[in-house]
Amino acid sequence: MMRIDAHHHVWTLARADYGWLTPERGPIYRDFGLADLAPHLATAGIEGTILVQAAPTEAETAFMLDVAKGSELVRGVVGWIDFDASDAVARIDAIAGRELLVGLRPMVQDIADDDWLLRPELVAQLEAMARHDLVFDALVLPRHLSRLVQVVDRHPDLQFVLDHFGKPQLASGDIATWKNDIADLATRGNVVCKLSGLATEAAANWQVADLREAVDHALASFGPQRMLWGSDWPVINLAGGYGYWFAAAERLLADLSSEAKAAIFGGNAARVYLSSRGRPTSLK
Repeated sequence: MMRIDAHHHVWTLARADYGWLTPERGPIYRDFGLADLAPHLATAGIEGTILVQAAPTEAETAFMLDVAKGSELVRGVVGWIDFDASDAVARIDAIAGRELLVGLRPMVQDIADDDWLLRPELVAQLEAMARHDLVFDALVLPRHLSRLVQVVDRHPDLQFVLDHFGKPQLASGDIATWKNDIADLATRGNVVCKLSGLATEAAANWQVADLREAVDHALASFGPQRMLWGSDWPVINLAGGYGYWFAAAERLLADLSSEAKAAIFGGNAARVYLSSRGRPTSLK
């Protein structure tokens, strides 16, 4: 079964649409391309990836699709469109014609209105995504989870992926409400959980034990068939790097069966993202 990194980025600073990416980000404030990623994938035995948006512009989505078109390594792209545009449905219909596009991700965590997900104007856009078998990647914070549950219930035909576990506040240890909301969200069968982005939510110099409670809870809630691993590279360079995070994930999942681990490290990503779109895998 193909191993797949279900969440990574590439960027070119000269494109100038990564508003969050400032010099204060230190080690990730430079260009990153697939050539920089390749050694990490080789070491981890990863054969395919899902390339995910990092800027709220349709120009970046076009950039990523061009990157993906030029490399068999990228199996699919999760892009961005302006969901608030008056012609947003038409934009989704148009971009769905790009076969390497497998999903869309509004940057909910950066939207000032915490109730943005609940806007009735979004219903048609999400219905359009479902028609085109596009996945909705949910980049949310813990305070958005209860709202996400309502959206998931309204769109049972749309596949949702919860990015980064919904960013539990691991550094402070304040995760009780997050745990309740995760358990509630996991009862919805059209949601899966992405094992990614935890290292940057933990305290500096984190250890595997610092992630254990959150991972065990999400695993118990979603089960191994509804969890998929992603590196969040190159953002992970802020919190230990690719190899350290991959090794931590292996330790966190060490007690699972080989079949369950194979699902989390590739099989589930192939099923969720690539069953009807993207580059074929051995599962298609």
